[in-house]
Amino acid sequence: MRLLNFSIIKLTACLVIGILIAFFIAIPVSIILYATVFLLLLLTLIFFISKNKRTKNVWFGIVSFLTMICIGLLVTNFHNEKLNSNNYTNIDSNKKLITFRIRSTLKSGNYNDKYIVDVLKIADVSVSGKALLNVSRDSLNKVLKVDNVYVTSEGFQPIVATINPYQFNYRSYLEKQYVFKQLYVKPKRLFRVSENKHTIFGYADLVRETINTKLKTYDFEPDVLAIINALILGQRQDLSKDIYDSYTDAGAVHILAVSGLHVALILLLLNFALKPLKRFKYGKEITIIILVVLMWSFAIIAGLSASVTRAVTMFSIIAVGMHLRRPTNIYNTLAISIFVLLLFKPLFLFDVGFQLSYLAVVAIVAIQPRLVKLWQPKNFILSKVWDYFTVGIAAQFGVVPISLYYFHQFPGLFFVANVIIIPFLGFILAIGILVIILALCNALPKFLVDGFGFIISSMNDLMKWLSLQERFLFKDISFNGWQVITAYLFAIAFVQLAIHKNYKWMKLTLVSVLLFQGVNLHTKYNNNTETLTIFHKSRLTVIGQKQQLKLEVFSDLDSLSQFHNLKDYTIGNAITEVSTHKTPAFMQIKNNTLLIIDSLGVYNVKQQKPDHILLIQSPRINMSRLIDSLQPKQIIADGSNYKSYVARWRATCIKQKIPFHYTGEKGAFVID
Repeated sequence: MRLLNFSIIKLTACLVIGILIAFFIAIPVSIILYATVFLLLLLTLIFFISKNKRTKNVWFGIVSFLTMICIGLLVTNFHNEKLNSNNYTNIDSNKKLITFRIRSTLKSGNYNDKYIVDVLKIADVSVSGKALLNVSRDSLNKVLKVDNVYVTSEGFQPIVATINPYQFNYRSYLEKQYVFKQLYVKPKRLFRVSENKHTIFGYADLVRETINTKLKTYDFEPDVLAIINALILGQRQDLSKDIYDSYTDAGAVHILAVSGLHVALILLLLNFALKPLKRFKYGKEITIIILVVLMWSFAIIAGLSASVTRAVTMFSIIAVGMHLRRPTNIYNTLAISIFVLLLFKPLFLFDVGFQLSYLAVVAIVAIQPRLVKLWQPKNFILSKVWDYFTVGIAAQFGVVPISLYYFHQFPGLFFVANVIIIPFLGFILAIGILVIILALCNALPKFLVDGFGFIISSMNDLMKWLSLQERFLFKDISFNGWQVITAYLFAIAFVQLAIHKNYKWMKLTLVSVLLFQGVNLHTKYNNNTETLTIFHKSRLTVIGQKQQLKLEVFSDLDSLSQFHNLKDYTIGNAITEVSTHKTPAFMQIKNNTLLIIDSLGVYNVKQQKPDHILLIQSPRINMSRLIDSLQPKQIIADGSNYKSYVARWRATCIKQKIPFHYTGEKGAFVID
């Protein structure tokens, strides 16, 4: 099958190109708008000129693709809330009352409960936009409810970007969800204005809260209740770290995300329940409307995550085609769902769940039917086991490169989890839905509570056992963006070679292998460098000196586990050996010398003047005298210093016209 013969796939590809261009290159909206209008007029003109001709006009195709690229640019910019003059980021909020509404609840941190909020007003000015709310945790404060409106006098603060190399960029992650600033508020500084429900998110939260209130009256264990919330209601905030890590290490974390499997089951159940409607006049049309409405209601209750939105969009298209008896091609269906989603949510393109779910589905559709044909056992049970095994293999084939890029690990026993759990997941979901319905009706029998609790607990125990088989879990795998691209080029070429078995695809497969090896060699060459990195760690000093694939860590840490970003750094640089040392007074890398001045404030350097000076542990020094005597090229202060000292040193350096670098503001300092 030649996929690119389908117009919708070509148009979707062009839409994706437009979104990528708009995301990485800032182009004025006026230029994009004029270009789109011009191309639409040109497209209309070419259409009327060539509509009576039998042969296709190549210009019509070219202009169509250019128009779709411009539409991709346009929708991305139209959804960029920062370009809206009414957005709160464009209005001064200093020392003014801020009114906001709780939109969704996030997983709590160590010190704060976290929420996404809709900003409604700054003083008396109506505004729009989303922000991150951090509420200090204590034993008395209650969880804020979705749709409650609050007022605070605390000001907005910027969301901190990455401070250390290879650290997860939380600011970039939130900006892709159009969240640009944050609030830090103590509970006593929050004043509730309204607790009425205003939005569908509030009503969805009310449904989830009602279900949980009913379930809590029964003897479900906390972990069982958390799994029910994740499997059926799409809420994973209550999952403990141990349970979540167990599913991740077992290669079954996708089970906890409401996605295609869950929606497919709901579609089948609804289709069966609504079958009698087809006997009536207009029954088919009514059935389609009810199916679509109920599936989207479920998506809203599940939180409209990228995976559930993708699944509901795709199965809505399938449901319409199924009831209208229209033949549907799965690739066309996938392309239409991507097209529709990206028109309304263009930055879904960068969502990890969105990427993983579509790659998995495409791989299953393309590869699994061919894997099944390799062996066709006559035994029914063996046949089913083989089917589920091939589904798992195909899905992993599609997601392994991007999983390595994001998560840096590969669960070797993923097929065990999939073969054991997936066949029964439909049954588990059906029982879970029945449990919720009976609980809402106050008619849930104890045997069903005990039985369902036992099933969930057994599933959790299995995941814990699989996660403990560490020899089958390959962790800390370094994989960059270019390796992901070349790995997928190889995967596409290899699958096509397996299908067509011709010389053309054999050549392309070999070329893709050479490209992948070339990227690996280039990555290895780049990693074989010598660098010295002064990391930022609050109240502590951490210096890393990398020599090829070895890392020497100079710090006052009791254990390297105290500094989580160090692991990200070692994975990003493919470090194979790490050693620890006490912080020295003097360091050298190539032609650069670094003098380290600690709390004692001693810096008698007679033989050689340092290029850089690092201040740690808040030394009491006269900065002007230090600069005059040593004349360094740059002064650096890490996170172990008092901020008042840092402010004073910065002022002196500005006066003396010496560059000053504070790791808490500018991030890690790298000498290479």
